[in-house]
Amino acid sequence: MRTNLDFAPLFRSSIGFERMLNALEAASRAETIDNWPPYDIVKTGEDDYRIAMAVAGFSREELAITQEQNMLIVAGQKANGEDVQYLHRGIAGRFQRRFDLADYMKVADARLVDGLLTIDLKREIPEEMKPRQIGIETGQAMAKAQPKQIEAGKHAA
Repeated sequence: MRTNLDFAPLFRSSIGFERMLNALEAASRAETIDNWPPYDIVKTGEDDYRIAMAVAGFSREELAITQEQNMLIVAGQKANGEDVQYLHRGIAGRFQRRFDLADYMKVADARLVDGLLTIDLKREIPEEMKPRQIGIETGQAMAKAQPKQIEAGKHAA
């Protein structure tokens, strides 16, 4: 039995979370579960993450990693080699895996070692978006600041 969650109350009471709520709604509607290639997602620091994906049989030239705004796409396409007649084909020749990324996530590094593709991600929040302390003036300081007046020139009669 599958129950769909209604996110309408959250849309009414939150501001700026539309993307996250839409992602939750889309995830709840997902029908098919794509489980190849297998992967792990590890949090390695406060703003650091790692995706480890088992891509045995694919070379570095047959893999592509693309970041489009808040989407990371990892794709693999085996090179078309010899013309072979398969009686059974159980080894995948291509794949595409998509990961939704939070704002300000960047790919820091990608490595392929022994059939394991490792992608390091880092959240780099711009300086102007980081929290900052705001100074508070007192009433006395406000009184000291006298408004400047523009004096009108005197006209002779």
